[in-house]
Amino acid sequence: MKFSINLADLGTEIGATLKEASSSDLPISGIATLMRAGKHEVSFFTNGLYRDELAKTSAAAVILASKDERFCKVPKLVMENPYLGYAKTARLFNPPPCYPQGKHPTAWVSEEAIFDEASVSIGPQTVIEAGVKLGRNVVIGPGCVIGKGIKIGDNCQLIANVTLCTGTVLGQRVIIHPGAVIGSDGFGNANDAGKWVKVPQLGGVIIGDDVEIGANTTIDKGALEDTTIGEGVKLDNQIQIGHNVQIGEHTAIAGCVGIAGSTRIGRYCMIAGGVGIAGHLNISDYVHITGGSIVLQSIHEKGIYSSGTPLEQNRRWHRNYHRFKHLDEMAKRLQTLERRQ
Repeated sequence: MKFSINLADLGTEIGATLKEASSSDLPISGIATLMRAGKHEVSFFTNGLYRDELAKTSAAAVILASKDERFCKVPKLVMENPYLGYAKTARLFNPPPCYPQGKHPTAWVSEEAIFDEASVSIGPQTVIEAGVKLGRNVVIGPGCVIGKGIKIGDNCQLIANVTLCTGTVLGQRVIIHPGAVIGSDGFGNANDAGKWVKVPQLGGVIIGDDVEIGANTTIDKGALEDTTIGEGVKLDNQIQIGHNVQIGEHTAIAGCVGIAGSTRIGRYCMIAGGVGIAGHLNISDYVHITGGSIVLQSIHEKGIYSSGTPLEQNRRWHRNYHRFKHLDEMAKRLQTLERRQ
């Protein structure tokens, strides 16, 4: 049966104030965009670019901040953080799926693995090697590979085709999306007269509680010490994290970021998409790095940091690039002129 909740109770659930009491008993059965929401669906508003859609919406109510109430003609669920309200509402109408308990007949599970079959779900074509310890209510989706001796905490979920290499430890409530590889060898090679000699990677990967790791993201094991991902960290898709990297609690990193080995990133940082971070750096807590930036030196103070050249017409970019190559020469000429004055 489809879930439904009246508007007043929905406001209570998400921590919002319903401004139109006459609509309190209206049944709500879903959430949708401003333009698509119908008379029994709510929507949300956080971006001023959609103000015209807010004015035209047919939603039963809109979750928004108090400063935007005047632009909305339908009932309002007002709260300080409407995006959080959207998240809570979406979770109400989209509860996590139920998984069959026990192991699928096509899964290969070592007799030396330790888990409670009454609470764990192990999907088809999964491999679980000797010494693995699974906590309660763990879900291992199809095609996963869990290496020897790995420990997985309670309520973790590996969606599908996830590989955990030996030396990996997961805390509780960790979610890992398809194609992620955790604990593969870091990129370590020594040069011997022009030939590369592989350096054994002896560390592991430690993942804290409530971490989420996106599809096709890779996290290398440490060379000597462990690579560590702190509690509450959120990693998007297609991120590369090198060996011995340490990421502090509740940091969020968007897609296609590359972090070279032995860099330490602080707590509550936000790193936007496409950022490249060199190795052996230290980045302070509460640092926000904007998209496409290249980080080549440590950051010791919190704040917003950017680099790179914004997009512009190709002909104009070529002219500016040509001038950029002469900046040092121009600066020296300017200094000479200033000294003459």
